[in-house]
Amino acid sequence: MSILVVGSVALDSVQTPFGKVEDALGGSATFFATAASLYDKVNLVAVVGTDFPQPHVDFLQSRPIDLSGLQRVEGKTFRWKGRYDYDLNSAQTLDTQLNVFATFHPKLPDHYRDATHVFLANIDPELQVEVAQQIKAPKLIALDTMNYWIDYKRDALTKAISLAHVVLINEAEARQYGNTFSLIRAARKILALGPRAVIVKKGEYGAALFTNGESLLSQHFFAPAYPLEKIADPTGAGDSFAGGFVGYIARRGDTSLETMKRAIIHGCVVASFTVEAFSVERLRHLTHEEIATRYREMQHFTHFEAMNGAA
Repeated sequence: MSILVVGSVALDSVQTPFGKVEDALGGSATFFATAASLYDKVNLVAVVGTDFPQPHVDFLQSRPIDLSGLQRVEGKTFRWKGRYDYDLNSAQTLDTQLNVFATFHPKLPDHYRDATHVFLANIDPELQVEVAQQIKAPKLIALDTMNYWIDYKRDALTKAISLAHVVLINEAEARQYGNTFSLIRAARKILALGPRAVIVKKGEYGAALFTNGESLLSQHFFAPAYPLEKIADPTGAGDSFAGGFVGYIARRGDTSLETMKRAIIHGCVVASFTVEAFSVERLRHLTHEEIATRYREMQHFTHFEAMNGAA
């Protein structure tokens, strides 16, 4: 199996109530690839400027991540600066400098086109379509998006969604795209376009899976977030969730509903480690044993006995 991610590699400056960092390694492709590489080899497509620090490249190369698709072009790397208050579900963007990312056009090396599992991170949906159409025989294409594309490139986004097997989207974006207050109705509208599943990301409250199952029990699955007392920085949690989700599916080699359920738990677990430190620092030394331990704890947290007699 092989995983392909197309997205951003960035330098983030983040401030939370628990600390701050300047020009730390960030970007959707970075968080996804770092997480997914815990499960399988990842092929990364992104762009950076000539100012991108070599130690960050060395870190990515130290993992099972192929950087043949990482373009280094003249100019400055994409930078994002944001701040979180105690409501860590929402970030206040203080500054965005797209720099070389503004003219980013994904270039897929020939061997990347053989990828079996693909994550189209939050980029222009026209580029997502272009990439999806170049993959020879994908077993799973997962797609992420944001409110900007819903507002300004809805038709292109709809086309991209129709090519995806799984759509990852947060609560507000799901309601915005579906033009409804109901997450269930919003998910149904997205599923009607062709995907097998919709995953609604709910931040510190976990994630919800919606499918076109034949019964009510096969149409929904809800997973809480792993309970944490201390959080440093929620940046990248959604992309590392996707990395755990896609990575587990790639390692298992099937896309059954039961595998997707377990993959969502893996996504929640990996994301729980990400938020414990700034940037990808917590993921640098994350072990399979640590993931397995939290996975078992998630089983315990969500288990309850069958009803026997009166409720």
